[in-house]
Amino acid sequence: MRRIISIAGVLVLCCILYFVVFAERACANNISVSNAIVGPQNSSTDVMVMQFDISWSNSWRDSDNYDAAWVFLKYSTDGGTTWSHATLKTSGANPADCNIGSGTVIDIIVPTDKKGAFLQRAANGTGALSTTSVQLTWDYGTDITASTKDTDAALAIIKVMAIEMVYIPTGSFSVGSGGSETSAFYTYPTTTTIYTIGSEGAITVGTENGNLYYASTTYGGDQTGPIPANFPKGYSAFYIMKYEASQGQYRDFLNTLTRAQQAGRVGTSLAAGTTLVTNRYVMSNTDTLQNRIAIRCDATIHTSNPITFYCDFDGDGAADESGDGEWIACGYLSTADMFAYADWAGLRPMTEFEYEKACRGAAAAVSNEYAWGSTDITNADGLTNSGLTSETVSGSGNGLCNYNNDSILGMLRCGFGATTSTTRIQAGASFYGVIDMSGNAWERCVSAGNATSRLFTGLQGDGALDSSGNANVANWPTSLGFRGSGWEGVSTYVRVSDRAYANGDFSDRVNTYGIRCVRTS
Repeated sequence: MRRIISIAGVLVLCCILYFVVFAERACANNISVSNAIVGPQNSSTDVMVMQFDISWSNSWRDSDNYDAAWVFLKYSTDGGTTWSHATLKTSGANPADCNIGSGTVIDIIVPTDKKGAFLQRAANGTGALSTTSVQLTWDYGTDITASTKDTDAALAIIKVMAIEMVYIPTGSFSVGSGGSETSAFYTYPTTTTIYTIGSEGAITVGTENGNLYYASTTYGGDQTGPIPANFPKGYSAFYIMKYEASQGQYRDFLNTLTRAQQAGRVGTSLAAGTTLVTNRYVMSNTDTLQNRIAIRCDATIHTSNPITFYCDFDGDGAADESGDGEWIACGYLSTADMFAYADWAGLRPMTEFEYEKACRGAAAAVSNEYAWGSTDITNADGLTNSGLTSETVSGSGNGLCNYNNDSILGMLRCGFGATTSTTRIQAGASFYGVIDMSGNAWERCVSAGNATSRLFTGLQGDGALDSSGNANVANWPTSLGFRGSGWEGVSTYVRVSDRAYANGDFSDRVNTYGIRCVRTS
């Protein structure tokens, strides 16, 4: 017996005494996964096929790069109390056990760790991407090793997750702009000479001619090295989240954690034993909406079971309505939150070199430039359609950016300035089409400016957190620096090469701190 239920615009297929597949929206710039169903279970090979439709706005592929969706599966075999990360069957380009579906022709790229798949246009083109009946194959025999694996798999609840990404190709690029940014990288001895990164080889930092160097400032770094070959330089190809993580994405993340894990990933105290919640806006730890961060829980909760979080921008108590802000970038996120989200999604933190590569690309540096490649900047102000998927600002101009904002006082919708008719400079887009790399939320990056961070080797997350909800990946640093500034920052901090806060312990949960992750190609 089967029934179809529509929940917040998402089709959920409920198969009584069999399985449940949830199509989870990633809630960035209209990415949608729908009509999720499962094919027959193959008990001889221990696999199960997941089929779904996927679409998103403002997609492209050209000779430089392309966008993509990172799609991964979460499953539960205990009715939704605990969730695990699913392993796909095989890796490679368009593996035999995947199906590209119908509609926009796509390629499916499964990395060697099989923790998800990149779905991307197969040919050059622009506009909305929409493909139906895409299929991925879950290798449940790898994930469920108990003697009851076939029964467990048959009863599993499965969520299909999707995050919009941008492919950054292999190639040389420059760091530093030759301008007046705080502690910017340069080629020693001339502070206005950019430094070119032409490989993933080790980089010497110091005061010999030709070395990478930067000025000594409070948070600039230790001015030493070398920066090892294993530290990701940005030369090799990688994927980066097209937008900062939205509140809908972070809500979906929270809703796959145990109670103990959830308690560590929010600002409000929700440890086991808590049943009454006053500060229901759980990221800001307040009883009313603060700085547009709308993730909320009920006033009465179970003593130990996982909590169901939702977005409630308008404060009416109704969950995840069309105007409840799930498309707005998420704030009040700590370093531990960032690490946990990256690990859970099979992604990783980006380095500050990768940040500059994703912004500037192969273009020549422009002195004191912002992420859109010029020194033009327009303050985003005058909200229209507040909290809706169509939220934007009434103003327009070159370098539209949410910075130094004392009227909106919070994050804006992911991709608020990007439409099919805007240019790169109008949308505030980077060379490769990454959005809001300047402004909106501070971008956490692994710094090249301290010895511990330089041990980072770029390992990806494996989808699993420890019992407290923390990431547990080898050689991830204990702290992250910042680049690109946030909605409260002044224009100098918004510049691509500004390193005023590139190295430091900014581990707390603050309203301007967001999440953006990457994955090695």
